[in-house]
Amino acid sequence: MYSTRLKAGIISLLVGISMLLMKFTAYFLTNSAAIFSDALESIVHIAATSMALFSIYYSSKPPDKEHPYGHGNMEYFSAGVEGLLILIAALGIIYYAIMDIIYPPGIKQLDLGMGIIAFAGLINLFLGLFLIGTGKKTNSLTLIADGKHVLTDSYTSLGVLIGVTIVFFTDIEIIDPLFAIFVGMNIIYTGYTLMREAFGGLMHEADSNTVDKVSNELVSIKKNDWIDIHELRCRKSGSFVAIDFHLILPFYQTIKEAHDEETRIKAHIKDKFSESEVMIHFDYCQKKLCKFCTLENCHEREEKFTTSISWDTLKTTGRPVYEIFPNK
Repeated sequence: MYSTRLKAGIISLLVGISMLLMKFTAYFLTNSAAIFSDALESIVHIAATSMALFSIYYSSKPPDKEHPYGHGNMEYFSAGVEGLLILIAALGIIYYAIMDIIYPPGIKQLDLGMGIIAFAGLINLFLGLFLIGTGKKTNSLTLIADGKHVLTDSYTSLGVLIGVTIVFFTDIEIIDPLFAIFVGMNIIYTGYTLMREAFGGLMHEADSNTVDKVSNELVSIKKNDWIDIHELRCRKSGSFVAIDFHLILPFYQTIKEAHDEETRIKAHIKDKFSESEVMIHFDYCQKKLCKFCTLENCHEREEKFTTSISWDTLKTTGRPVYEIFPNK
């Protein structure tokens, strides 16, 4: 996975440098504020991608004594920095656009500039989709963040292209900086979203998608002697997932039987989440749990099975079943 992430990051950096040269060429040819705003965002893209490459390298380092859960949180720092850089670029775009309204620079050669921006926008569209796809396959928040940034760059190019085209056909030059302001305000939201996701990760905010996936995997391998799962928790650190939960088993099972079941569960989770660690707290059954137990031919049963448990995420992440249905 590391090599796949690294290759994707290098591709993003090389394409970003090419796009930067193309867009500044278009700006120097046209004096367009909208095109300048697009070129300015490409500078941010290169800076952010460089940060992303370092993040991919650092987060892939194995756990050590100082970082027992690995170095995956670096990906959240990277995404947060990228979001901040996007916000700075947006403010710069708006500032220079306002200056161009006050001091019009005189626009020229828009037809050539339009062609360059259209080509650059198309390339960024494909690059952004590639990075997001690779990021999802490798569980890399850094690549997903970089991909979203590149897609924002592509949308910026589209907005710039529309504005420049209108100016080209109408000769109303004030439309150019107005479109640049619109573009700047639009990408502020992308920067905010990235920073919000990064801070959520650093604060170990619950990831409902991951919790749902883990819960579904546990239910898929459930055995009849599983009486209850509760207090399931998942903590992400980059692509690494720390999972812990409580599992109630019959009290007469041996330590070896519980250990064998733990090994089976961990192997299944490891197959689905390659970068993960599972901690299971085993609880033993009691008389009050007989009514929830579906185990047939239990020689210790004191009450009949009467109450079926819905093994969904709401249950597996909640309290023990005997606390939820105390009077059943």
